[in-house]
Amino acid sequence: MENTAVERQPKKTDNNANQTHYYVTLTIAVAIGLFGVFVRFVPDVIPALDQLTFVFSLVANIAMIVATFIAFKVVFAILGFGKK
Repeated sequence: MENTAVERQPKKTDNNANQTHYYVTLTIAVAIGLFGVFVRFVPDVIPALDQLTFVFSLVANIAMIVATFIAFKVVFAILGFGKK
């Protein structure tokens, strides 16, 4: 008996989640978030900067908000809720 296997064409999918630019942007968002976390604790490590605690907290909070906005935007684009 001869083994007859039918050759199939490979599946072609438009998988939106595998695009590289999404993950590069998420990496940048994580880096901005980590920057915000580290900036928040600079006055605790360097006591000479105690007078500028508000400024460091403000910069840290803004960095965290920007990182969160970018991350949510990319995740929703991956899920398909972004602009087409």
